[in-house]
Amino acid sequence: MIKIRGMRNALLAIILLCITVLNVAAKNNGISLKKTKVLVYTKNGVGFVHDNIASAVACIQKLGQEEGFKVDVTDKASVFTEENLKQYTMLIFPSTNNDVFDTDTQRLAFRRYIEAGGGFVGIHSVTGTERKWTWFKQMLGCTFAMHDFYQKFSVKVIAPNHPSVQGLPKVWIREDECYFGKELHPGIIVVMAHDLKTLDGGKNNIYASAAGPFNLLYPAVWYQNFDGGNIWITTLGHSKESYSEPIFVKHILNGIKFVASQAKKLDFTKAYALTRDDEVRY
Repeated sequence: MIKIRGMRNALLAIILLCITVLNVAAKNNGISLKKTKVLVYTKNGVGFVHDNIASAVACIQKLGQEEGFKVDVTDKASVFTEENLKQYTMLIFPSTNNDVFDTDTQRLAFRRYIEAGGGFVGIHSVTGTERKWTWFKQMLGCTFAMHDFYQKFSVKVIAPNHPSVQGLPKVWIREDECYFGKELHPGIIVVMAHDLKTLDGGKNNIYASAAGPFNLLYPAVWYQNFDGGNIWITTLGHSKESYSEPIFVKHILNGIKFVASQAKKLDFTKAYALTRDDEVRY
């Protein structure tokens, strides 16, 4: 009897330990960022510059402190050399806009980093970045066309099993800008979509031309493996206040974790481009 009771207690202890481990894994989505190092790049070209960038940087730096990953921040395009980029798990562009590189040599270094297996997280107006560079627009998944005015509308999760939407409302009602793109790349996989019928004026179909072949839902958040790299884009995040909202912060952390989960050691032997505009080897 004593032996059976001892075995029962041991089994119970093992079960409790397993439950604890599973709970910790679930809390952290099973992804550790302890060995992750990111470069947050904030340079903007000539034109409109969002006032949310400092808030986005502070948000990512705080996440780095909480999750244990390292964060470098710069607006200097000179950081884009192959040797320097080797140290980063991913590059994060928060609300960048227009031309953000000074030279095509820097553009080529960025491209070869992606080809080597680098990660990229783009936030909000990132789709308006490098609008004259075809490869970059394909990497993003589209280029900026227009957005509606800042208002309250719904964003729907359409891929509920994807790790980057875990912990988010299935229907997320938020104040933001609904972004529309053009030159959409067919490789993107959409995980969240703008519910166009919830926009002011949506019932009158005023966004039909901007939505193109889409109907009531339009891509808001997506990912893709492009030219060797792992890409995650959210068009949300216009206001400075977004970057202190718990749900939105969770949204950004999910994107960072997802890209980190795909990361492998950079392999520049796979980087084949000799110019910024070399044809993509699909």
